[in-house]
Amino acid sequence: MSHVSGTPAPRVELREIGLSYPGRHVLHAIDLHVQPGELVSILGPSGCGKSTLLRIVAGLQTPTRGRVLVDGKIVDGPRPDVALAFQDPCLLPWLSVERNVAFGLGFARQPQLTRAARRERVTVALAAVGLEHARHYTPRQLSGGMAQRVALARCLARQPRTLLLDEPFGALDELTRGDMQRLLLQVVRDTGAATVLVTHDIDEALLVSDRIVVLGNRGTLILHLAPDAPTPREAHVPALGALRIQILQALHDSQASDSPTLAHA
Repeated sequence: MSHVSGTPAPRVELREIGLSYPGRHVLHAIDLHVQPGELVSILGPSGCGKSTLLRIVAGLQTPTRGRVLVDGKIVDGPRPDVALAFQDPCLLPWLSVERNVAFGLGFARQPQLTRAARRERVTVALAAVGLEHARHYTPRQLSGGMAQRVALARCLARQPRTLLLDEPFGALDELTRGDMQRLLLQVVRDTGAATVLVTHDIDEALLVSDRIVVLGNRGTLILHLAPDAPTPREAHVPALGALRIQILQALHDSQASDSPTLAHA
């Protein structure tokens, strides 16, 4: 992949990523890049390989073909500057909120920090998600939205340059999900993290994304578009509606066609 002179190199690059098992192809020839401060959403039907692709970017799974680069270096395992969050907040019930946020900062792959530095990171992360008051709470005292904020704070405490999110708001009610989507946008703006969001929610992708890619049933990119409606996008429903129809049509076509092709909009 070449880059035009004067344009910044992507922070995340996927080059011809493929993944196969005996008798089954999961991903095929995925090319994708994400710039610093950019939020790219991955949509697609269940079982198309969205979460698998995210695990490959995180260094948790090795592709059969192709390679992933983060900051120009080939990913061959988890990196301390790449944070991954799941739909389940995965909070440890015996730890307080602040200790859950700090969890992992002392792992071998993480930079060595003093106790004071760790506490400062936790404080800053909790402030970023509006939970300074809850640092001594236990997970059982948290609502679903608060738990997701803690999970996001745990990612932020690592000061990631790349943020990977696997359907993090899927279990939340509509109002709480909207709050978390706005928080995510603020986090991306403030940190400049290259962000990849896997979601099954078309409307969520349309509201938060700089770019959207759609995976078809056979793990091939079938659509790549960049919503150009200004933010907040809730005020631009007609334009978003047209893009929603385009995404739905691409998904429908991918189920009906044996040879999907990548489209751009």
